[in-house]
Amino acid sequence: MFSLLEAGQVTDSLERNAAGIGALADPVRHRLYEYVCSQPGPVSRDQAADTLGIAHHQAKFHLDRLTAEGLLETDYARVTGRSGPGAGRTAKRYRRAGRDIAVSLPQREYELAGRLMAAAIARSASTGEPAAEVLNQLAHDYGHTIGNGVAKPVDAAAALEVALAVLRKHGYEPRRTNGEVELANCPFHALAQQETQLACSMNHALITGVADALAPHGPDARLDPRPQRCCVVLKGRASCPPAG
Repeated sequence: MFSLLEAGQVTDSLERNAAGIGALADPVRHRLYEYVCSQPGPVSRDQAADTLGIAHHQAKFHLDRLTAEGLLETDYARVTGRSGPGAGRTAKRYRRAGRDIAVSLPQREYELAGRLMAAAIARSASTGEPAAEVLNQLAHDYGHTIGNGVAKPVDAAAALEVALAVLRKHGYEPRRTNGEVELANCPFHALAQQETQLACSMNHALITGVADALAPHGPDARLDPRPQRCCVVLKGRASCPPAG
């Protein structure tokens, strides 16, 4: 089962990742980032400035901007390595942040696919269950997890809107057509081109998991592969008449 924390880690926001990459557009900032990442340990502002031949205040500005955007992490230590009286003040040190940054337009979720498949293969190897069946169960569990992370809808119309908001956040690009909802983007596009049945079954299981989390009002999700869109189509569940 995937936790909400794991779900959030897999689908880091596009805006945050784009801002991080955008921070590297400045050539001085880019050089500082490359320098910090190439060192075996954390470096101070003065070390970075002296190596690149730039003013110390300029290095501090850019290093702190890289930290604010999540590209670098910091700690404090005496760069001399000494301690006790006369050892000097501690200095802020910078190192590469422990997060991956990637931006894809349209949005793709290949890391998620890889995690689901790796978990499915590992469980299949230990239990003997067919890997494809395990993959679909894990994908359903993941969809249920992200569907559980929102407020419960009060009726079918609200449930459809909630489901679309969740799927939109994960890159599916919902669009309404003829009383149904198509998903204009497949987050697993490249995989679906090579292993269509595997990817489409995983997709359907994930989206069904989202819908099941919104029970009893969650929308119906069915497989309906067509060119130029995701293989799943959604439709709002028919509302039950009030009890007489």
